[in-house]
Amino acid sequence: MNGIVRHKGDILNILFLTLSSMEDIEQGGIYTDLVRELASTGINMYVVSPREKRANLPTKLIRKDNIHILLVRTGNITKTNFIEKGISTISIERQYLAAINRYFKGVHFDMLMYATPPITFEKVVRHFKDKHDSRTYLMLKDIFPQNAVDMGLMKPGSLIYRYFRKKEQKIYTISDYIGCMSPANVAYVLKNNPEIDEGKVELFPNTIKVMPHNSTQCSYEIREKLGIPTDKIVFVFGGNLGIPQGIDFLVDCIYELRDYKQAYFVIVGDGTERDRIEAKVKQLQLNNLSLLRHLPKADYDRLMFECDVGLVCLDKRFTIPNYPSRTLAYMDMALPILAATDNASDIRVLLNETQCGLWAYSGDREGFKEQVRVLCEDRVMRTKMGQKGRRYLEEHFDVSRSVGIIAGHLDLV
Repeated sequence: MNGIVRHKGDILNILFLTLSSMEDIEQGGIYTDLVRELASTGINMYVVSPREKRANLPTKLIRKDNIHILLVRTGNITKTNFIEKGISTISIERQYLAAINRYFKGVHFDMLMYATPPITFEKVVRHFKDKHDSRTYLMLKDIFPQNAVDMGLMKPGSLIYRYFRKKEQKIYTISDYIGCMSPANVAYVLKNNPEIDEGKVELFPNTIKVMPHNSTQCSYEIREKLGIPTDKIVFVFGGNLGIPQGIDFLVDCIYELRDYKQAYFVIVGDGTERDRIEAKVKQLQLNNLSLLRHLPKADYDRLMFECDVGLVCLDKRFTIPNYPSRTLAYMDMALPILAATDNASDIRVLLNETQCGLWAYSGDREGFKEQVRVLCEDRVMRTKMGQKGRRYLEEHFDVSRSVGIIAGHLDLV
């Protein structure tokens, strides 16, 4: 291929496309951990990540050893309204391709890895698949546009739905491999897209770099600093506060538990629903909930360690099997999990099989409140659940599993 420069020794190059922030490659996360671990095998990683308009920062290339991070100035994709997010999502394909051709000119990519959201990487993927004969790997984290239909943000059969559905089908077609987060995800994709060769759809779970567990005695230092009671069982929700999380259900349950003195709740995060949820919390005058917008990472990690139960919440309207990555964070801290989700998610299956937590339907307030009481009143059970979750994480959700899958598709094993 004219103009293509291969690295010395034919070292493999992977182009990694994501909408997640990769400003700090050392920070823990399902994508940062995966990129670092792949790079540790000697693969050159070329990462493309957005710098949203609100940051008012230019496109920038950062290099750390054999990891090249291209931060591309884009429109606002997160924490914004549906219309702006849609326009920015459509535009990102052109912005990414232009930036890659400018900053990574002459680099031959052996594989492209890309995650949904969004589904609009199809032209970028096709460009390099045709030009470089690259292998293409879709990490399916979000089934769009059906999730927007489930949340009432888009009408099935509408013009915008048909546009994005066509984009979704194109990205499935052009992908050599489609990695799904859970068995239910695999089944859903194949059932609803019968044209897909089932041989290219596989399980590719969320994974993290599992580090030795810190068993330091809990001092409740951060609890005291943040005004969180030290004499109660604390349930923590950490992450995005958007429509998919169905936080209204959680807040309603917390309100109905206001006279149950053993439990206290902490919600940490930001997102499109943050301001509305804050207004609701103030209106209800909840004395059993702390709503925190942002914490330094060290304080956030310490708070997680000092809490007793991790919360997973999903809107009851979902028909697609979501599998929230925050589950791994709770397992990492050896926290038992209380999940309130729709019936489509197979988080319930995970909790039942591993005995690392309890589940309730996210439309059943009485069921959720009963699970809260069960967890509050059995400390031994909480400890055992946390330990089982931690062991399962070590055995099944370490990033080495993801690296092994990719290495297999690159003929490295």
